[in-house]
Parts: sequence; C-alpha cells; structure tokens
Amino acid sequence: MNLAKSIGNNIKLARKNKGYTQKEVASKLKMTQQQYSRFENGVFELNYEQIVFLCNLFDISPNDIFEIY
Repeated sequence: MNLAKSIGNNIKLARKNKGYTQKEVASKLKMTQQQYSRFENGVFELNYEQIVFLCNLFDISPNDIFEIY
C-alpha cells in the first residue's frame, strides 16, 4: 500500500469512528464530497491546514493520520 492510500485509510477510519459522512466533512472543509473522497482514496494530498482541521474535528493527532500499518 502506498503512503497516500494509507493516510487516506487512516482519515476514513477516524471519520467513521466519529460518525461523520464524507459529505459532512467535505462541507466543513468547504469542498464537495467528491473532492473530499479523493483524500480518502489517496488521489490528492492534504495541505497543512486541512490536516490540522481534521485532527481537531476527529480529535486525533497528526501521528494518527500518518501512522503506517
């Protein structure tokens, strides 16, 4: 598994653990669900502000996002 896909899977798991849909998170990030889906699928990378936002939203640390299994 490549790094982008692993990060995407970690974000997806954190989102589901908090009970959010992709559409809800996308709205909070001011983007479409399709755009947000690309992060979880490892197609696009998150920028620093988006990482910080998601960590706060999901109550996780950046280490949780970047941890490789």
